[in-house]
Amino acid sequence: MKHKTKTMFNTDLNSKEFNEYYQRYIDKLPSSIQLREGFVIGKKSVVDFFQNIDDDKLLYRYAPEKWSIKEVLQHLIDTERIFMYRCFRIARKDNTPLAGFDQNLYIEPSGADKKSKEDLLNEFLVNRNHSIQLINSLSDECLSFIGNASENDISARAAAFIVLGHDIWHMDVIKEKYL
Repeated sequence: MKHKTKTMFNTDLNSKEFNEYYQRYIDKLPSSIQLREGFVIGKKSVVDFFQNIDDDKLLYRYAPEKWSIKEVLQHLIDTERIFMYRCFRIARKDNTPLAGFDQNLYIEPSGADKKSKEDLLNEFLVNRNHSIQLINSLSDECLSFIGNASENDISARAAAFIVLGHDIWHMDVIKEKYL
């Protein structure tokens, strides 16, 4: 069954659909990016960006307690997993409050610095392709449902848009502080 969909842009979001903290990621998105198409375009952008970083820079940290570039890529993967899980649960009208997560706890056990760039990019691609399938399986109505995550209201579509802006945010940080 094909769902009825229209073109959905980040400008369709209203402030009641997400915590103001996430505005920084939503603001990174050009208003011309449509949600479903954004996941496809973002996939290419992220892969191209990380493929063009020299291997000898992948373990660089701009300060002692900061993540390496490999760890930043792992963070993008992990965050997408969590936010797309939130998107899925909310789109299915699951009203169970979803817990937050401490992103810093996820890094060390991920072993990101021991993974090759190719392995990390493959992990990103597998995960992103899953996200694309999920987004394409959800109707606009389901994407508009609002649930609760990290003790705040969030819509399924806001969770998805946040993933896209989060990627851009961290690529900008890498350009500014790592390269």
